[in-house]
Parts: sequence; C-alpha cells; structure tokens
Amino acid sequence: MGERRYRSASGAPVALRRRQYSASCRELAVRCPRLQLRSLSAVTSAVWLAAYGLFVLSENSMVLSAAIFITLFGLIIYLHFVKVDQESLLVIGSLGIQVTSSYASGRESTTFIEMGQVKDVVINEAIHMQKVIYYLCILLQDPGDPQGVSEVVPLFQSSKPRLDCLIEVYKSCQEILEQRKTAPQSS
Repeated sequence: MGERRYRSASGAPVALRRRQYSASCRELAVRCPRLQLRSLSAVTSAVWLAAYGLFVLSENSMVLSAAIFITLFGLIIYLHFVKVDQESLLVIGSLGIQVTSSYASGRESTTFIEMGQVKDVVINEAIHMQKVIYYLCILLQDPGDPQGVSEVVPLFQSSKPRLDCLIEVYKSCQEILEQRKTAPQSS
C-alpha cells in the first residue's frame, strides 16, 4: 500500500509501511532510522582516545587492549540486543497477531498472540518525564473473567511512533477486529 513518514516521540524520523494481503490480513511495519556510521565512529574514537590517554599516564598496554575489547564487545551486544531496525505487526483476522522485532544484527524476535486471546487493541497514554507519550497495546482477555483483562502487551516499544502514526495502525487493527466480531453473526 505504500510507506508514509512520521516522527517518533523523541523526534527521530520513522516510516510506516502498510501491506494488505486480503480484507482480513494486514502487515504494518514501523522502520526506525539506521545506525549512523558518523555517531558510531565518534563514540569509538572517544573511547579509544580516552584509553590512549590512560595508556600514556600509566604506561600499561593492557589499557589499550581492554578498550578495544570492550568497544567491540559493546558494539556486538548493542547491534544484537538493543538496536531495532524495524517492528512489524501482522494481523490475521482468523488466526491472530504476530509481533516481530528485527534487530540491526539481523536477529528477529517474534511473538504470536492467538485471536481468541485478544480482547482489543487500544492506544494508551503514559507520562514519561514531563510529557505525555502514547503507545499502542493489545489487551489480552482474562480466561476466568470474559469482561476482564489479564495482560497488556505494548507494541512498537523501540520505535515509539507519535500519535498520528499510532492512529493509522489502530484503525487498521480495528477494521480487522470488527470483521471478526461481525463474521460469526452473519453465518
């Protein structure tokens, strides 16, 4: 369907890509900015310059070796566990909702929620520091109490898109959830 540009809660650019596979199957993906080589080089240079300064003062070569090791190890950890490139939401009306996070290293983390467990998809608000931020979440139905909520699953936690982007995702999810609610009545 195309890609639209938005901003995250911190002001960074994000892109929302929508794909509609059928009337009851949509994929919504929020893409975060890529890791900038300039910022990576600046951090690496700062750490290595500080290590070189300590080496000059202490005349111990282990300081340089430790700085190189810590920088490389930290970068691998950051790329594999922290830096998310894309978060996607695949909503299939008859099956469920699949939430996927793609990391900068290529690793993917996927969670599937059966449609029978989904009570609703809502936009919630939270106060963070001195501002209100909005986030999309899935409310899971409590098995013991049909009117209750057992768990709240927040979505797009790394990209943190602003409200205008969340509204578009919310409307797409609600269209599919409404189809699911009206389908059993018509058959």
